[in-house]
Amino acid sequence: MRPADTSPEAWRVLIGLIRQLSAGERLQRAIELSEAVRLAGEDALRRAHPNASEREIFLLAARRRLGDDLCRRVYGPV
Repeated sequence: MRPADTSPEAWRVLIGLIRQLSAGERLQRAIELSEAVRLAGEDALRRAHPNASEREIFLLAARRRLGDDLCRRVYGPV
C-alpha cells in the first residue's frame, strides 16, 4: 500500500529496488526496520517517563508489545 505522501512514480521505483534484493537482503532490511521502530518506541517511553530506569522502560515496552495479561504472566507485575 503506497503511503499518501509518496508519489506513484516514487513508489514504483521503491518497489522495483526492493524486488532486486535477495531474500536475505530483504530479511536484513526488515530486521533493521523492526529494530529502528523498537528503539523509537523506547525513546518515546523515556521522554514520557524521564525518571524511569532502563528496566522500567523495558517493562513498559514489553507491556505495549505483549499486552497487560501476557506481560504480567511473563514478567510479573509491571
